[in-house]
Amino acid sequence: MRAMTNTMTRTRFAPSPTGLLHLGNVRTALFSALLARSRGGHFLLRIEDTDAERSRPEFVEALQRDLRWLGLDWDEGFGAGGDAGPYAQSERGELYDGYYRKLTEQGLAYPCFCSSAELERGRKRMRAQGKPPRYPGTCAHLSAEEVARREGEGQKPTLRFRVPLGRTVRFEDGVRGPVSFRTDEIGDFVIRRSDGTPAFFFSNAIDDALMGVTDVVRGEDHIANTPRQMLLLEALGLAAPAYHHLPLVMGQDGAPLSKRNGSASVEELRAKGYLPVAILNHLARLGHRYENDALLSPTELAAGFSPERIGHSAARHDPQQLEHWQSEALRSLSDAQMQAYLEAAGVLEAVGAEQRPALARLLRDNITRAEEAPLWVAAFAADPVPYSEAAREELTAAGPDFFNAGLEALDAAEDFPALAKAVGQATERKGRKLFMPLRAALSGQTFGPELPRIWEYLGRERVRLRLEAARRHAVG
Repeated sequence: MRAMTNTMTRTRFAPSPTGLLHLGNVRTALFSALLARSRGGHFLLRIEDTDAERSRPEFVEALQRDLRWLGLDWDEGFGAGGDAGPYAQSERGELYDGYYRKLTEQGLAYPCFCSSAELERGRKRMRAQGKPPRYPGTCAHLSAEEVARREGEGQKPTLRFRVPLGRTVRFEDGVRGPVSFRTDEIGDFVIRRSDGTPAFFFSNAIDDALMGVTDVVRGEDHIANTPRQMLLLEALGLAAPAYHHLPLVMGQDGAPLSKRNGSASVEELRAKGYLPVAILNHLARLGHRYENDALLSPTELAAGFSPERIGHSAARHDPQQLEHWQSEALRSLSDAQMQAYLEAAGVLEAVGAEQRPALARLLRDNITRAEEAPLWVAAFAADPVPYSEAAREELTAAGPDFFNAGLEALDAAEDFPALAKAVGQATERKGRKLFMPLRAALSGQTFGPELPRIWEYLGRERVRLRLEAARRHAVG
């Protein structure tokens, strides 16, 4: 079996709208988009909503909103249109029915009346015999009369695809290289559930072929699905795409990434103030190697992407790496962009319009996310500055004479280094004993922005007010 040929690469993201998008499935969407864009191709969105009980329209809306916010816009598909629609599987039932009839008429599919309990007993028997658990073909040769009798009794069968025996399915995986499966170990599999809805193997493969998808990017947990889908497509005379199975993403505990061990939803990350480019740079490096360690734009991420650079080992999600890329993303913002970022988060509402540009500039290198900004807004927006407990201890330990020296040197000091030098000479202090009390006095904290930048933001008169307040605190 050969992958379909097409002059343009077409990839797809095909989520089931049963929940919010999390880091694991966003990474699959990203790699699919990057593969298409690296080749000048198209990225398609399909909604696999055949699970009527769990699929929700609000999740369809949410995943579209999340993808657009991340910059993973799709060229074709749900909400964007195209020639291969509809792009929601719940609207493609008649199309699937035609292929079911074709397989049944050719003897390549048959109804199965086995109950869940019967199937589980069969799997246990095969495991006990040291064999891979597969369907033993119980209903494979029922007569038409027997099928009609059971259906007349109200039994609702599934529909199984008849897997040919004695063959080997081979394909070239874009990540793993040559892969093969023996059909004798696969077993006849369900392509239509007893409620009439299509099974994943079936609708997923049919839609990839009919929508012209040339390359499927998905997790390696789907690799056993591939031979089943290739057999289906061959039986129906449809071309198979090329497959690229990604190594799984693990949490820090070594277990597959989940909400429990660090996988947040895009909605949660957006609410916390993460920037799209930070998330994309983090995910693009989970299992894929880039030669450039700097923050890359979406265009640069696509240009440097290649399936050959995807590793075979599981990737590990490290929240600290996401924090790193978020810091890099903030530093890449212009002053106006930084101000807009903080304003969008609502953290500058207590700051006058004339102060906002300078405050945004001051905070750029000292926060990772907007949710950290209120501490510094409170520290610099107005006087008196609120002191942290650690800052109070520093002011008390420094004593009032220290701040008297600062006030005496203030008028002659042209900038903060000049002030610090004069205070150091007057008090014979240096290093931490010199700079930490000054930091506590000017910012109310024992960490934060560089002191010369705080001086520039506050101006001489506000520095004076803060030194006077620190002296009063030191007196007790």
